[in-house]
Amino acid sequence: MAKVSYTQDRKTLCVLLVQAREQANLTQKQVADTGIVSQSEISKIENGQRKVEFVVLVKLAELYKRPIEYFKTKK
Repeated sequence: MAKVSYTQDRKTLCVLLVQAREQANLTQKQVADTGIVSQSEISKIENGQRKVEFVVLVKLAELYKRPIEYFKTKK
């Protein structure tokens, strides 16, 4: 049962990451150009194919001008 919750949490995080990036009017390429992650890596993170490291999440939150709490999945 915990795995189902974890899977849903990951999907929610992916949606929040995409929304934040789009609301910041940034493309995946523009994010990659900052040097935080490559374009293929941000794509995989947003599609749930790769886990996002906390350090990367913090840097993305700063780039997207969002508090880290924005990306916390609701329980």
